Amino acid sequence: MGTLFVVATPIGNLADISRRALDALRTVRLIAAEDTRRTRKLLSRHGITTPVASFYDAVERPKTPELLARLAGGESVALVCDAGTPGIADPGGHLIPQAIRAGIPVAAIPGPCAAIAALVVSGLPMERFVFEGYLPVKPGKRRKILEAWSKEHRTIVCYEAPHRLVRSLTEILDVVGDVPMSAARELTKQFEEVRRGRVREILAHFQGTPPRGELTLVLRAAPSGNAP
Repeated sequence: MGTLFVVATPIGNLADISRRALDALRTVRLIAAEDTRRTRKLLSRHGITTPVASFYDAVERPKTPELLARLAGGESVALVCDAGTPGIADPGGHLIPQAIRAGIPVAAIPGPCAAIAALVVSGLPMERFVFEGYLPVKPGKRRKILEAWSKEHRTIVCYEAPHRLVRSLTEILDVVGDVPMSAARELTKQFEEVRRGRVREILAHFQGTPPRGELTLVLRAAPSGNAP
């Protein structure tokens, strides 16, 4: 059988890719990519000519049987997302367990992850944390999650889109409170920004300066349960 390589790719700075990741991308028979245009830019930079196939959220389930058949037939495949580690709020959550159930070897080639990068520069406790992905778009579901956050003793990490940031911070302030947090934007890029403070301060900043680029939020909702 072939091997499914889960390959982490840069979250901004294209230099943040390992030699092992590049070797895998060169030697597999196919790269399954969330955004083929973005992946081809990375491959072009390193002179890699491996074929690339589109593999984003909407097509992951219908395309999984085809990839499993190729893997079972002896072809190795690399799974990559737009940026960071596949499966972490990105495609891979269906393919990976299906490959494991089929007895196909699955190997991680670790590297960048925006959630971890934002956590380690947040200044908030790192010993215990929970990753929440993106907040739900529907108000009712979002409210339930925020209410659960208000009782959470672990540091909370989540992603948010720039056009939803002010709304989300307003609701976090209302439901969770004016807790310590950080907001990381454009991590590893030229205009990287990490703002630290309390929710009210971060909200005021982005109300006056609309953000660009995806953001990673880190919150300490219930300090009594965390290390000082």
